[in-house]
Amino acid sequence: MEIQSIGSPLLWVAFTVFVLGLLALDLGVFHREAHELGVREALAWTVVWISLALLFNLGVYFWYGSERALEFLTGYVIEKALSVDNVFVFLVIFSAFSVPPKLQHRALFWGVIGALVTRGIFIVLGAALLNRFHWMAYLFGAFLVFTGIRLLVQRGGEIHPERNPLFRLFRRFIPTVDDYRGSHLIVVEAGKRYATPLLLVVVAIEATDIVFAIDSIPAIFAVTKDPFIVYTSNIFAMLGLRALYFALAGVVGKFQYLKVGLSLLLVFVGAKMLIAGIYAVPIPLSLGVIAATIAGSIVASLIWPAKKPEIQRKPDDSSDDAAEMRR
Repeated sequence: MEIQSIGSPLLWVAFTVFVLGLLALDLGVFHREAHELGVREALAWTVVWISLALLFNLGVYFWYGSERALEFLTGYVIEKALSVDNVFVFLVIFSAFSVPPKLQHRALFWGVIGALVTRGIFIVLGAALLNRFHWMAYLFGAFLVFTGIRLLVQRGGEIHPERNPLFRLFRRFIPTVDDYRGSHLIVVEAGKRYATPLLLVVVAIEATDIVFAIDSIPAIFAVTKDPFIVYTSNIFAMLGLRALYFALAGVVGKFQYLKVGLSLLLVFVGAKMLIAGIYAVPIPLSLGVIAATIAGSIVASLIWPAKKPEIQRKPDDSSDDAAEMRR
């Protein structure tokens, strides 16, 4: 059966123009000068992006009904929850490349721009595969279950963005200067163009996001087969990703069970796809399970916080301290 989309070609174009306008306003007006984004400003922007997504959801409700509105909201919540993993990756990338705080927002801006393009391509391809080969839904479901279990077992593994093949290929063929040159991605010196470390950071962000997209996009297809709903919910979640990073960067490490919740979330949506031929899980129930899983992981992290590693003292520390006191 062919997938029916609520999005006409005109609506796709209008939404894309709307998003590009938001990004132009963001970069050209509100963040024209590179600066360090504080927690208060990041929280304010997080509220703005979430409010825009909810307003869009309200429009879907009035024009296309409650079922499509619930599909959008569930897809948005899934993508928003899974994007927390991106925050961990951003921390690793910025630390690995010693990115100055005032340049981090600019790096995320261009990284998100690239992610919007690649995710749009993935969504169109995913919709085409599901439309032509219905059994692909079971393949997506099995992949999500496998990924969720793997993340649950290996949630303490380290991330090495510099090992990504796309990033390594870029460094091999593109001449690069050694230090940052403000917010420039490319500079011209002695008549030759060079990439700056900031461009390498953007490539690392984009290359890593491709890996995350492979997990998150099938997860939203578990909720709806409408490419326009998948695309818009994904894009709205991505638009708020930069502000979410600056709002959570300082505290995300305190929620030790959050990755467990995200792993269980992937297993749930994967199982939902696998049993779709036998039982269609109602969307309100899906939304409730997803919200309860994320909230439960956060509450568990607050009740049972991670233990701080104890400082191991050398056997002779006490004698050394005593000697120091006698002096």
